[in-house]
Amino acid sequence: MSFVTLGALLVALLVGAPVAAHLLRRRRAEERPFPPARLVPPTPPTARRRSLLEDRALFSTRALSVLALAVLGATPLLRCSHLALSRKAGASVALAIVIDDSLSMRAPVDRAGGADARAAQESGAPSRFERALEAARELAGGLAPGDAAAVVLAGAPARVALASTTNLAAVSEALAAVAPSDRATDLDGALDLARDLLRGLPQGDKRIVLLSDLADGSPGAPPIAGSPDIATWVPLEELEAGGEDCGIVRADRSGQRARIRVVCTAAAGEGGDGLAGAGRDGGAAPPAPAGSAAGAAGATAAARRSLEVRAGDVVLGKVALDPRLRAEEISLDLPAETPEILTAALTGGDAIAADDRAPLLSAGGPLSIAAVVDPAITHVETGGPPPLEQALSALDLDAQVRPLPSVPEHEGELSAHAGLIVDDAPGFTPEVRRSLAAWVERGGVALLTLGPRAAAAPLGAGFEPLVPGVVRWSASPARGVDPATAGWLGPSAAGLTDVAPRGRATLDAAASEGAEVLARWKDGAPFLVRRPLGRGVVLFMTLPFSTEESDVALRPAFLSLLDGFVGAARARGGARRLAAGDTWTFDGYRDVKVERVRYDGGPGAASSAPREALPVAEVERRLRVSPPLAGLYELTLDGERSTRVVSIPEREIDLRPRRVAQSARAAELGGMSASIDASPYVALVLLVLLAAELLLRALGARRAPAEGQAG
Repeated sequence: MSFVTLGALLVALLVGAPVAAHLLRRRRAEERPFPPARLVPPTPPTARRRSLLEDRALFSTRALSVLALAVLGATPLLRCSHLALSRKAGASVALAIVIDDSLSMRAPVDRAGGADARAAQESGAPSRFERALEAARELAGGLAPGDAAAVVLAGAPARVALASTTNLAAVSEALAAVAPSDRATDLDGALDLARDLLRGLPQGDKRIVLLSDLADGSPGAPPIAGSPDIATWVPLEELEAGGEDCGIVRADRSGQRARIRVVCTAAAGEGGDGLAGAGRDGGAAPPAPAGSAAGAAGATAAARRSLEVRAGDVVLGKVALDPRLRAEEISLDLPAETPEILTAALTGGDAIAADDRAPLLSAGGPLSIAAVVDPAITHVETGGPPPLEQALSALDLDAQVRPLPSVPEHEGELSAHAGLIVDDAPGFTPEVRRSLAAWVERGGVALLTLGPRAAAAPLGAGFEPLVPGVVRWSASPARGVDPATAGWLGPSAAGLTDVAPRGRATLDAAASEGAEVLARWKDGAPFLVRRPLGRGVVLFMTLPFSTEESDVALRPAFLSLLDGFVGAARARGGARRLAAGDTWTFDGYRDVKVERVRYDGGPGAASSAPREALPVAEVERRLRVSPPLAGLYELTLDGERSTRVVSIPEREIDLRPRRVAQSARAAELGGMSASIDASPYVALVLLVLLAAELLLRALGARRAPAEGQAG
């Protein structure tokens, strides 16, 4: 509030003037002697009423007039601004509001433009998410009849909260249901969804409003800009990410040993992913090599901070963080006889407090993927591991490949693995088929490639019931895969249009019955098939990984195939740890219950901790749950209970903002607009009060002579 505004409001102190006027108007009555009164003894006064107001209605009217006058003087000086669109000649607008509900939006808004996020938190500044939601409500409040609006959430994966509608009340309801989450950020996916929602609408003016801190883990990506037909507006520069943050992205326990991965924000000018560092066993980290990213960047948010393992309020282990830490896996020894579930926590504070704690329990480490691949057939001419292992390592999916010489004959040997990849096996014996089918039915995910060896299976070997029918191998009558049928492989499917293998497997029609063909050859024959079996799923491809048969294993689509396979294995419960925003898929289960447990790892039982149930959605007859918040979860699947962990996505710790094109900041798209001036309304109230005062004075003047005559 400025000095001028404060001075205008101080006029309200003149409300005491009517009181003073009424008191000054009361004069002491003139005393005149009355002769008979001398015969009456004097009586002392018992009360004095000289200070009472004679006309309460007149006083109240004058006091209200003074207050209205003060408000009238201050109203033009008050500027309550809000976010508003600039319309083109008053035309209707089709608007898509994109709200970032990711973890990084929990950081406080630093309106002062400084880098001290802790000071902003202590001053009570709202979070970026709260400010973005407030701006979205302001934009929704400025919509007029004839406008259309949609709401898109940019937390990964991007989702549509409200499809395009002219029902403005539905927009307000959709915004009221938006809540923060611990997801990663998917700006590109959210903007694509917003454009799809706006295309085809009758309004000529189509705009996307992006309310985000722009920290999507890709600071080097192309700047955010609009298209010729749909403008993109990024209005609030105060939301732009900044500051420093450290977070716990993974905390596993194996016996009396804890392994905790801590990641810190990269410096603003640091290239690449800005992550460096090596693991250590409870001691000080070695100094960073000269010229390394960690050494050149200097101290980070890890300076003067420590990592603790706690059981409630009791600290079981503690280690100081390296001030130059970017990403590091820290090992700690735990004392004997500790609770099953503990808490890993960072001391001190930073931009985001929600990622400074994580449950610590036996999560089983990385996702285990068993692979049966013959290195003599599937190899790289330049040497090194088979393409399968190299691809999984390059994808960095937190999955560990465990090579096996053959498929185990007993189901118990497969239970330790979430997924199984078998490349061109010469069929399976009846014992292997039974154990493999039982493992898949209990939730396992298998990927089979069918090549010349699969077609030459010996007598008694086969793939039933995983792949029904007979597998044959012959020359391919068609060249390439039809990308229009390979949407499951994503954009990389276009790279398979010119695949020219020596041959391909041909399947019986029974193999596709009750299954989903994820990709087809150009002649319509199946290339990749997904077949559900019990609670699990079987993927089979009509080409092997062998580089002698084709170059599929050397193309980007091979990476997309493995990414989808590992994602399916993780979603079906193969991993006890899931990133916030990912989905658990429960095929074959009838009764599914997922609860978030607010347990701090103290001496009390986790069963008595407060719980919050998550909604279970059914999509294409498959039960799915997407946990939005990190923490401890308890799953009840057909009466069987298990404990899972949802962790922070590592790339969400990177607070370096994405660039924005100048066209997305253009003033003609909109800006901050002042609220409606209330001066005319206050002036009207003041005139009414003045008229009331004149009326009361007139009535009082008439009443005074009447009282004198009566006396």
